[in-house]
Amino acid sequence: MPFLPTIAVTTGEPAGVGPEICLQLADPACAQRFRARLVLLADRSLLAARAAALGRSVALRDWDPAQPAQAGVLDVLHQPLAAVADPGRLDPGNSPYVLALLDRALAGCRSGEFAAMVTAPVHKGVINDAGIAFTGHTEYLAERTDTPRVVMMLAGGGLRVALVTTHLPLKDVPAAITPRALAETLRILHHEMGRKYGIAQPRILVAGLNPHAGEGGYLGREEIDVIIPVLDHLRAEDGMSLLGPLPADTMFSPPVLARGDCVLAMYHDQGLTAL
Repeated sequence: MPFLPTIAVTTGEPAGVGPEICLQLADPACAQRFRARLVLLADRSLLAARAAALGRSVALRDWDPAQPAQAGVLDVLHQPLAAVADPGRLDPGNSPYVLALLDRALAGCRSGEFAAMVTAPVHKGVINDAGIAFTGHTEYLAERTDTPRVVMMLAGGGLRVALVTTHLPLKDVPAAITPRALAETLRILHHEMGRKYGIAQPRILVAGLNPHAGEGGYLGREEIDVIIPVLDHLRAEDGMSLLGPLPADTMFSPPVLARGDCVLAMYHDQGLTAL
């Protein structure tokens, strides 16, 4: 039997779409598509109830790494709900359950039990309503692993888009784009493009912050004061292939994208709306 990595799948907000999405993994075609063992982290009774509500017959079994994978059967690492979960009805009482799924998956990744984790959607607002400060999966996992600088990158549709800042109010973005933050992000992105995608000298397209990349300072000075000096330094000292800062409104056109292997956007919606 070929080695298959084991991936932990957290089922997310129990009142949301996560459990239903994860139940679709019972399709036997998924085993061929993903070439991995998938383990759902969820309350087993929750999954059974959602399957029944959808009129689907889904086989669930308790996760046992000694058992071989079985087509059409979902392995479930049971984590008990903290409160009753009704579809579409958010309850802050289940916020500890949502975070417990992440903590268990993370513990398994750190111990080697799991090769990776995939997360179904959570609801940030209801977690905060429970009195738990939470801005997103990225920041939560960074805090739990004592990671001083985390870089979010999303890939799909032929695009790879990384971000300098993640879940911040727009008014706070300019102050967060410091020379140190930008340089550290670019170094991490450059390194991981080689490690994860085999591109040893990636061509990185870097967005400006302001419209028209600042228009020579007339529409903002972040490009002149921060972004351009950092790019010049990394080109000279690290030999990075960096194109920019580029106006974000035209950066995602096919002729420009053809000149790079990935994109670095300055803030969340600047990059992810296009992706």
